[in-house]
Amino acid sequence: MVLLGVRDVAKAARFYEALGWQRSPTSSDGFVKFNMGGYAISLINRSDLANDALEPTAEKSGFSGVALIHMARKPEDVPCILAQAEAAGGVIVKHATRTNWGIAGYFKDPDGHLFEVDYEPVWVFDDAHHLVVDKLN
Repeated sequence: MVLLGVRDVAKAARFYEALGWQRSPTSSDGFVKFNMGGYAISLINRSDLANDALEPTAEKSGFSGVALIHMARKPEDVPCILAQAEAAGGVIVKHATRTNWGIAGYFKDPDGHLFEVDYEPVWVFDDAHHLVVDKLN
């Protein structure tokens, strides 16, 4: 999943809808998802993303407002994936932490790209291992 931190979620969502992208019915006012056929591009408030990733929000901080998300299949996978990233030369930004939705942590790759490792039971995969974006409970 690609997660874009934006200044105004509603305005950004309208922009992508004008491109013909279909908003997932499981979106909310603060987290809009677009089903891209097996993966998602999602929008969240830039400050909320920075706060969650423990990144400074100042424009000159170098925070890009973009995170790639590695979706874990099981909660216990999150700290293991973070450890693998660190062993391979990545930097842990936020250790695996229980959230209201599941468990997540962040790392940066050797070039500074931000990745969230996330497990939430609402995210599921189909038989072809594609993310099911529009699953309604």
